[in-house]
Amino acid sequence: MWDIVFMYLKAFLVGGAICTLAQVLINTTKMTSGRILVTFMLLGAVLQAFGVYELLINFAGAGATVPISGFGYLLAEGAINGAKNGLFSAITGGLKAASAGITAADV
Repeated sequence: MWDIVFMYLKAFLVGGAICTLAQVLINTTKMTSGRILVTFMLLGAVLQAFGVYELLINFAGAGATVPISGFGYLLAEGAINGAKNGLFSAITGGLKAASAGITAADV
């Protein structure tokens, strides 16, 4: 039972830290919500390119995959895996990896 509680606590703390950082940016800068959204998505992709974001996901689970930075991670991971099969797969790999989430959001 304590393993589940600890897993929820880690997800809450990491997800909360990401959201808190976004709120601090909204309150202290003149960045719009859209710019913050794109910045976080690109940050997730860049961190995954260096293999860092996957470590965060292994630690926090949904606390790192649910925020928009997790979407950037997903796109980068799909492109990295697709690149093993060629250039075209590298381009379409991110969309293929994220297609279920995009479809669910649209529906």
